Amino acid sequence: MIAVNELKGKIVAKGFTQEQVAKMLGISANTFRKRLSRGVLGSDEIEKLIKILDIEDPMAIFFCEKAAEQR
Repeated sequence: MIAVNELKGKIVAKGFTQEQVAKMLGISANTFRKRLSRGVLGSDEIEKLIKILDIEDPMAIFFCEKAAEQR
């Protein structure tokens, strides 16, 4: 599961909106929001997000055991 709140925090910290990030991923903002709400992203999207947001510890965000508790 994805630590959605942490990912959203990284988006904001980089000065992006979810809409901007969705565009960078090549998906619609609505699709991005739905995927975040489910806590599931594709491996290609995860790889792009790591680069876009300069995520140093992707395991903590994209493979988080406690993500379900955050929602």
